[in-house]
Amino acid sequence: MIPLRDVIPSRSRPVVTVTLIVLNVLAFGYELSLPEATLPTFMRTWGLVPGAFQPQTLLTSLFLHGSWSHLIGNLWYLWIFGDNVEDRCGHGRFLVFYLLTGIVASAGQMLLHPTSLLPTIGASGAIAGVLGAYVVLYPHSRVLTLLPLIIYWDIIEVPAFFLLGGWFLLQLLSATSVGSSAGMDGGIAFMAHVAGFVAGALGIVVFRRRDALRDRWVD
Repeated sequence: MIPLRDVIPSRSRPVVTVTLIVLNVLAFGYELSLPEATLPTFMRTWGLVPGAFQPQTLLTSLFLHGSWSHLIGNLWYLWIFGDNVEDRCGHGRFLVFYLLTGIVASAGQMLLHPTSLLPTIGASGAIAGVLGAYVVLYPHSRVLTLLPLIIYWDIIEVPAFFLLGGWFLLQLLSATSVGSSAGMDGGIAFMAHVAGFVAGALGIVVFRRRDALRDRWVD
């Protein structure tokens, strides 16, 4: 299932969400400009390598991606769900929330596999935090979703709790699978997704603004 948009209008301009998207695109553009021979060194320097840990990579790794599909998939979810979470947090709070959940996500993956020399990169841990926050803030929301069928594709409305909750369960099962290598399968850091989602679901209670108007959404 591919989410297209949610049904909740944002009441403010998602300036932080847009800025994060732009920064990720610019960082990926810089990656593409590097000579192929130097790219692995760049990823090991600025990506999170648990077995050769450098504190700054907890942040820098959040803005690096391994492919166009990796980048577009992450930023698509951020675009759909980030504006509403930013609306409820406020711009400054949302930026701190995003970065902190990303750090927690990276730390979760690192603690699971502390000796790995494989760079962990991508915004998906922080975006998982956004998804966890969205479920808590809008449990009754719906998401317009593209459903690929055998003969044709259909567009349906799916409850956000079902869509994002199902995504979380899939990440959790993958992270704890006996067959996966410390929660990584095909280069996907599933435990980072799990840690980020849980951090977002819990952390949004602190970071959301106590505004009665913004705490209501009429279905």
